[in-house]
Amino acid sequence: MIGRTLRHLVLLLGVVVMLAPFVWMVSTSLKPPNEIFSATLSLLPKHWAAAENYATAFGKVPLLRYLLNGVVVTLGIVVLQILTGLPCAYALAKLKFRGREVLFMLVLVGLMIPAQVPAIPRYVMLYQVGLLDSYGALILPFAVSCFCIFLMRQFFRSVPDDLLDAARLDGLGEFSILWRIMLPLALPALVAFAVVSVTLHWNDFFWPLVVIQTPELATPPLGTLFFKNEEAGSDFGPLMAGTVVITAPLVVLFLLAQRRFIEGVAATGLKG
Repeated sequence: MIGRTLRHLVLLLGVVVMLAPFVWMVSTSLKPPNEIFSATLSLLPKHWAAAENYATAFGKVPLLRYLLNGVVVTLGIVVLQILTGLPCAYALAKLKFRGREVLFMLVLVGLMIPAQVPAIPRYVMLYQVGLLDSYGALILPFAVSCFCIFLMRQFFRSVPDDLLDAARLDGLGEFSILWRIMLPLALPALVAFAVVSVTLHWNDFFWPLVVIQTPELATPPLGTLFFKNEEAGSDFGPLMAGTVVITAPLVVLFLLAQRRFIEGVAATGLKG
């Protein structure tokens, strides 16, 4: 009983630490400027300025354009990662060929390399082919995901080989087995990966800052920087209102996909 209570207290403390910045962000977006830096601590404003702050956030900068850019970029990345990751994961999990374990070790090595390490070679390559300051510069460098390959490989290893042998006896080729049998079975794992990938690239600030110069191509985090520097200045109410709008799609996505997300994460650990 005491142990369970301690675990719940630790979890509750973790929840408070994680949610406190978001609660403060929402609170700031509702306050007028004179209350944001007030000496007294208050989550709810005495005078509500939500309408003014959110109207300024949408009116002073093309916030909807930033959101649209985020949708295009994250959707493009996730689709390409799934199209490239599924065949690789299937081959590593279910096909026998020389060097398979070495290739899987290279995938694990790729998981350990931070995204900032190959930034300069990527930038030079994009410059050479003339793709800087474009959607291609935001999407193509992330078309292959080592995490997707690893996650889906773990899931595919949990699928019985007898099912695949029966499909081969029915005349299906390996690609047909992948897209007609394995893909429907892998939907929970794919949803789990999609949530992680969308969250990662929606919040990515470093790479768009490097390759994008045109404000109209800015993703949501980079758009927040433009908003702060060019429009908001020290007016933190509209700035926080814009940040709330940018964060809201991720919250909605996780709430809609949380059951599949948990199922997918659990399923990928069934077999090593």
